[in-house]
Amino acid sequence: MAKLERLLNLTAVLLNTERPLAADELRQMVEGYPEADASFRRTFERDKDDLRVLGIPLRVEKVPATQPPVDGYRIPADEYYLPDPGLDADELAAMHLASLTVRLEGLGDEEALWKLGGLPDDGGPAGGESLADIPADPRLIPLFSAINDQVPVTFDYRGTERTIDPWRLSFQRGRWYLSGNDHLRGEERNFRLDRIDSDVARVEGATWMAAPASEASGRTLQAWEMGEDEALSVRLLVDAGRAEVASRQLGAATSAEAQPDGSVIFDVPVVNLDAFRSFVLGFLEHAEILDPPEVRDDLINWLETLT
Repeated sequence: MAKLERLLNLTAVLLNTERPLAADELRQMVEGYPEADASFRRTFERDKDDLRVLGIPLRVEKVPATQPPVDGYRIPADEYYLPDPGLDADELAAMHLASLTVRLEGLGDEEALWKLGGLPDDGGPAGGESLADIPADPRLIPLFSAINDQVPVTFDYRGTERTIDPWRLSFQRGRWYLSGNDHLRGEERNFRLDRIDSDVARVEGATWMAAPASEASGRTLQAWEMGEDEALSVRLLVDAGRAEVASRQLGAATSAEAQPDGSVIFDVPVVNLDAFRSFVLGFLEHAEILDPPEVRDDLINWLETLT
C-alpha cells in the first residue's frame, strides 16, 4: 500500500473517532502498517510527523479508562475543516486554477482545496508546472491561523516586542506583509514578515479588535504605505485635470479637499518617502507637495541633484 493512501486512511479514522485511539488500535484499523513492533513504531512516528507538517491538527490525549494511562490520538473536525467561505462551483474552480498557476514555495495547496470542498472534477491534471512561485515564510501558517481564529499575536520586531490584532496578509513587491492593530502604537501598522525576529505566539484569551469596515475586505497597500516608521501626513495639491486620476490611485479613504479652481488637496499618510516621491513625479508639473516642509524640501533637493 502506498504511503499516501495509508495517510489518507489514518486521517479518515482519526477524524471520525469519538474518542482518542491508541497506537495499537490504529495499527489494527488502518491498513498498510508493518507487522513487526519496531517497524510499526517507526512508521507510525513518521506518519504523525507528516500529518503535522501538512498542518493537520493531530491531538494527543489520554485514552479513557486505561490504567496506566495510554496516549491516544484524534483529529478534531472543527479544527481540521476550514470555515465555509460560501464558494460556489465557479469560484472553487477559479481558486483551483489559481492554485495550479501560482504556488507557495514548499507548501502544498491541494489539501486546502479539499478542505474548501474538493477539486473540480474536470478530468484535467491535478498538478503541473506553475507560472510563478511565491516565496513562503514560516510565519505565514501561525499568522493565517490567528487571523482566521481572531486571536492576537506577539512577536519581536526590530528588537521590540509587539502585540498585534492581525487583520490580513498580503504579498506585494516580492515581500510578505502583515497588517493589523498594533497595541503599542494604538493604530493600524504594517510589518514585513522577514523582519520579525522571533516565533509568532498566540495570545489566547485576549480581546481581538476587528478591522474597521473599510479594511475588513482587505486592500492593496500602496508603495508609500509600506514600512515600519511613523507615518507622515503629507498635503499634496493636484491640478484639476489630474485630480480624478490621483483620487483613484490614493483611494477613497484618503482625505480630499476640493479647491475653487477644481484642484484638490489630498492629505496622504506616507511611510516610504522615496516611493511617494516617485508617485508625485508621475504627475510632472501638475502636482505639488505643500507640507510638511521637510518632505517638500526632500523632493526639491532630489530634483536639484539631477541638474
